[in-house]
Amino acid sequence: MHKFSKTCLQSFFMASLAGNCLAASAIEWNGLLDLRVVSSNSVASWTRAGLAKQRYDKQNDGLRLGQAMLRGEAELTDSFSAVAIFNASDDRHEALDVTEAWIKWNPVPTGPWKTTVIAGIFFPAISLENTGLGWTPWRTISSSAINSWIGEEFRTKGIEVNLSRRGKMIGSPHDFAVSATLFNGNDPAGSLLTWRGWSISDRITGMRESLSLADLPVYRADGSLPKQSRSLNLMRELDGRLGYQFAARYAYADWLELAAMHYDNRADPSVLKNGQYGWTTRFNHVSARITVQDWKFLMQAMDGNTWMGRGGRAAAGVNYRSWYGMLSHPLGEAQLSLRYDHFTTREFDVIASDPNGEDGNSLALAYYLPLGKSYALVAEALQVQSERPARALLGQATRQRERSLTLALRWWF
Repeated sequence: MHKFSKTCLQSFFMASLAGNCLAASAIEWNGLLDLRVVSSNSVASWTRAGLAKQRYDKQNDGLRLGQAMLRGEAELTDSFSAVAIFNASDDRHEALDVTEAWIKWNPVPTGPWKTTVIAGIFFPAISLENTGLGWTPWRTISSSAINSWIGEEFRTKGIEVNLSRRGKMIGSPHDFAVSATLFNGNDPAGSLLTWRGWSISDRITGMRESLSLADLPVYRADGSLPKQSRSLNLMRELDGRLGYQFAARYAYADWLELAAMHYDNRADPSVLKNGQYGWTTRFNHVSARITVQDWKFLMQAMDGNTWMGRGGRAAAGVNYRSWYGMLSHPLGEAQLSLRYDHFTTREFDVIASDPNGEDGNSLALAYYLPLGKSYALVAEALQVQSERPARALLGQATRQRERSLTLALRWWF
């Protein structure tokens, strides 16, 4: 059984103690601690520089610290607030890291139209699953492939303006919202998806954290891309260009919500700094939430491409696509959820010895049981099937079927 890091827990509780010391200053602190027991048959998880899809494998399952988060919020004025979120887990190189930090302008509206502005470091407003503290899902333990990738490779470092019309203010069942975002950083986003592929997990990358790629031949000393480092810092700014995203949302009463987003990091794919290339990464995303009595259906779909290389040719690049559907229903105080995931990548680069295509799907069955206001038990059975030819370069089976059972105890404070 794995023994989770004492340093990780010590760092987290030191941050909690610091929060208590600051309580006198108008800062409100809350947090999440997620302890779990995992049984997995995966071989060489991507978190240990492998090409398996799940967060844990049979070499590092057992008792784990899945999440430890601390969130501080300060009301600066009647209209301005500031938030910082710290995250710790026992599979980080550095025990404690910042995952989000922003300032928000949220004035009290005088009519149906409302404007908010957020500036800093934050996640794209894309997920229907990850609505818990610090981008955590609450119905399940793992996230879908789409939201796993967002948690791993993306963080908006910029400013977002949101304009919404709330129908209830004028007796209408229709709500509308649009937003526009400018950001920098995230120039390497796409490298992990290309060389590792999709994943199904709940791991969140910290702002200072480095992730390790598998030991593929393409970026070894004698490979086609020897200047590419195996260590990725995904939040870097490499070329000085601003990226952008636009989003729109529509909701009808309490039973229907539709949303769409376009994302473009506008990274220069020919830039190389400190062992990391820029990746031009774009995608379109749509989502739907439908509620019928006690039944809730969630769906997200993403389609895009990412590439790097000089001279207008992709040295590495893929078209990618993923979608999932989740059906959720209460069982007394508990919640039972079933999620099906499908994901693919199709390469279009010029290095034949670097195969980056894959096909896969996953099925997750989760049971969420609240234990009062501060605790919950979450159980999840997860299966991921995938075929990735690049595994043969590491002496692994190209087709893998990964299974895991996880029981998590969550404490909110």
